[in-house]
This record gives sequence, C-alpha cells and structure tokens, in this order.
Amino acid sequence: MIRVHKLVKEYEGKRVVDSVSFNVDEGEVFGLLGPNGAGKTTTMEMMEGLRTPDSGSITIDGLDGIRQREQVKGIIGVQLQSTALFDHLKVREILQLYGSFYPRMQSLEALLTSFDLKEKESDLVKHLSGGQRQRLAIALAVVHDPKVIFLDEPTTGLDPKARRGLWDIILRLKQEGRTVFLSTHYMEEAEQLCDRVAIMDSGTIIDLNTPAGLIRQLASDSVVEFMMEDVDEKELRELEGIKEIRLGDGFEVCLLTDDLRMTLRRLIPLADEKGWTLQGLRTRTATLEDVFIERTGKRLRES
Repeated sequence: MIRVHKLVKEYEGKRVVDSVSFNVDEGEVFGLLGPNGAGKTTTMEMMEGLRTPDSGSITIDGLDGIRQREQVKGIIGVQLQSTALFDHLKVREILQLYGSFYPRMQSLEALLTSFDLKEKESDLVKHLSGGQRQRLAIALAVVHDPKVIFLDEPTTGLDPKARRGLWDIILRLKQEGRTVFLSTHYMEEAEQLCDRVAIMDSGTIIDLNTPAGLIRQLASDSVVEFMMEDVDEKELRELEGIKEIRLGDGFEVCLLTDDLRMTLRRLIPLADEKGWTLQGLRTRTATLEDVFIERTGKRLRES
C-alpha cells in the first residue's frame, strides 16, 4: 500500500531524513518509533503531502505521492500531532464541515457511534475532554472513508483509560481493512497495536521488524531491575548470564540476562556477601523499550 524509497530532506544543509526506505503492507498497522529530532514527523509530513522531499519517491496505493498529491489526498486521512479544531462548532457540525470538503463521506450517524461521540454530538468542541477531542480528530481523519490513515502520536497526553479507548479504535480501523501508519512515544502501544515497527534515529531507519522479532534480536530475554547505591559494575558483570548492564539516574540498575534463574541465584548471595541493599528488586521479560535503548542508547519518552 505504501512504498517509500530513499527519501531525503535537508534543512540548512543538515539531513533530517537521510535516504529512508520502507514498505507498508495493505491492512497493517505500521509503527514509527524514534526520539525527538529523529525525523519521524518530517517523514510523515512528506508522505502526507505537507512537505516536498529533496529526493526520493513515495507511492501510496499505486499513486505517486509527489506528482499526484491531489489524488493521494482523497485516499489518505491525517491526524496531526497537534490538531487545531473549531472550538465553537458542535461535534456534528464539525464532522459535517470536514465531510463537505470531499466528494464522498461516511455516514455521520455511523461515525458518531463508532467513535463514541453520539452523546456529545450537540456539544461544543471546546467542552470535550482530551480523549474525546482525540477521538473526534481521528473521526475527522476518516470522514471521507480513506484507505490509509496517518496518526502522529495520537495518545500523547491522555490518561490510561482514554489511551486504551483509542487503541480499540485503531484496532477497529485495521479490522475494517484500512492501513494505519502510526508514530508513538509509548512502547506498550507499539507492542499492542503494530504489526511491524521501524526504529528511526538521526534521520535513518536503523531497524525494522515485528515487535516480537525486534525483541528476539536482543542477546537477552529477561531483565532484572533494582536500586542500589555504590554499584560495583565489575562484580556485577561476573554474574552468570549477564549480557548487558545499564545504570540509570537515582541508583537504578538494569541487568539483561539470558539465564534469569542463574543470575538471581548468584546475585542474592553476592549482595549478602558484599552488604548490598537491593531495593525494589523485580524481574520481567525483555520489551520493545529494551530494544530501543540498545539500538539508540536513549529512552524514547525521555528524549
């Protein structure tokens, strides 16, 4: 459905998107992860027709995304990172307005019901909660029944309940056969929603796979986390199965291991022997965030 080939964009002599290439299959949810300044939004804006690439090509459903920009607009829907809505229009009125911009539009009743806005249809937009505004923004993006939907960090700033409500909407869009291109700052979101994920850093795609495939690439499948002052990294490295040690702020210690049982069997006696206090000790399986840190050296949401 989408083919991006050697896409380049420069600002003031600096390449913010550097020869980026990837394909997105029809009907999949494709995720783009990267720290601030990685080039994610610029890449999406070129695909959406909001910016012109310096070089490279974009094909969406067989259409040239650069030369046939007007035709492409009819088959894509866009929810921007920051959507400015008409606060003094009612929910139904703004849906009617946006629908009037296209040759065809979905049923207003179906949209209001599908996005859980039926009870708010006569409310002014300014009176909607954050989650309701985001649901409305996505409803506006699909008002003309597009094949491809671009969602730029759609759940940022929402509480967990509202975020999961949007997850259900995104999965429903996929079930309808639409292709969803999603950028997000939430690793759990990417793991739950995305069929494949591209990790972007410094303007390039540094890895692309399914979430499970990316996690399998780690040298370790388990993580031991705790807080400890005066960390002796050398002695920790001698524990069985340790593949990587990460030290964070506030005395945080993260051990990546491929032999969790053996690591714990050696760690606890060693702590007793050395007089270490391991606060908040817990174990977990490796996640997409561990992959991201390994590949970029950064935490996504702290970047």
